[in-house]
Amino acid sequence: MKRQRSRGRVALAAFAAMCAVAALPGQAHAAGPPAYAFDPGVKNVQGAETNAAASVLEAGKVYRSSIRPDQKLYYRVELDNVTDAYVSAVAVPKSEGSVAYGDGITVSIRDLNDSQCSSNRTNFGSGEVPRPITAYAHRTIGKGSLTSCQEAGRYDVLVERESKATSSPEAWDLELRFVQEPRLKGGGPTETTAPKDWPSSTPAPPEAEPQKRTGGTSYYDATSLKTGEWVDDIAPGQTRFYRVPVDWGQQLFVSTVLSNSTGGKTGFIGNALTLSLDNPAQGHVVDTSLSYSGKSASTSLRPLPPVAYRNRYDFSSQVSSLRFAGWYYLSVTLSPKVAESYGEDPIALTTTVQVKNAAGPSPYEGDPGIFAVTDKDKELAESGASAPKAAKSATMQVVAAGALGTGAVLVLGLGAWTLLARRRAAATAAAAPAPAPTAGHQPQPPYGGPPPQGW
Repeated sequence: MKRQRSRGRVALAAFAAMCAVAALPGQAHAAGPPAYAFDPGVKNVQGAETNAAASVLEAGKVYRSSIRPDQKLYYRVELDNVTDAYVSAVAVPKSEGSVAYGDGITVSIRDLNDSQCSSNRTNFGSGEVPRPITAYAHRTIGKGSLTSCQEAGRYDVLVERESKATSSPEAWDLELRFVQEPRLKGGGPTETTAPKDWPSSTPAPPEAEPQKRTGGTSYYDATSLKTGEWVDDIAPGQTRFYRVPVDWGQQLFVSTVLSNSTGGKTGFIGNALTLSLDNPAQGHVVDTSLSYSGKSASTSLRPLPPVAYRNRYDFSSQVSSLRFAGWYYLSVTLSPKVAESYGEDPIALTTTVQVKNAAGPSPYEGDPGIFAVTDKDKELAESGASAPKAAKSATMQVVAAGALGTGAVLVLGLGAWTLLARRRAAATAAAAPAPAPTAGHQPQPPYGGPPPQGW
């Protein structure tokens, strides 16, 4: 009876281990990705129309909110008097809705006297295509900063939406992030003036063969890229997200080509495709667009300076946004108007990425956080993995190692149990009394040779 219970426990343990392996994360197939993939760890937060009722945002956290047409919403952050801080807001309109020229969002950080520390506005441009757009504001310490925003304490974050009467009236989702920049080494950088010039000629295309990489649906699941030509396809109304690691002193060049249509139709669509670049804090850097008439068309981001801490001292937001190293985000959106002339089938898209110059040293002391390019980042750019895919892979390795360890323990336990059972059986047999001889039967000796005395 005890043996049966022991065997049952071993069998149940083995079955549980097999179930654990069978239920590894990612085995279930989802119906399809959402239009915009929010970070799974996102926290819901309600914006307030009065700053007195504003909810506090914590550094390093991601929040989800929403904003209606022409609404102004307050949030709040706690700042010290030594750290540069950034708050970004990604506006995500409904893909089936409509936006007008000039529609967009403005993000600002203000002290409690309503003095503005900084403000940044981003709009959808003349393409009038609903797509995720981002803007950020910052409170900086030291050179070039406002004297009214240097004290420690509470600061308001104001997010404003502007929408024309012809735009869709639905609320836009908001994705909010609050990040802090690490402290500088020693007395900080020796150069405190913005660069005046930089290489502006587009380099020759890379020699490597184009490779296939499918873009993500948001900043969270953006596909990693390195220097090379990357082939994807994009459907009308769709936005593809990618990310590129750009280290200190490196310069980024990006161009994209929309292939010809094979549908045999004609039509001209102005601003048919938009290519946009955002920095590691999700501050908007620059964008460009192309028109489309069914033939191959291309566009490139204007050449910008290498990433440098001193870029922040420039009056141009395009230059000042290249102020730290890390993942730079690319998004490509194809206008839904393309479907009216060329159908809803995806069109081939080739994006060329080139990162020039050797990486320089970090200006920060301690852990740079997201404002750095690590060896792991380079590996992800090499493989093309997104952040969630990399996390899933790491989880699979841990679970697989655990499952193998559990299996090894079960095998050892089963072997030990079997050995113990055999020893017990042998001991029981040895301790049992020998049966008495029966009449007419002469027992055989237990060993070969002549019988011992008494047999």
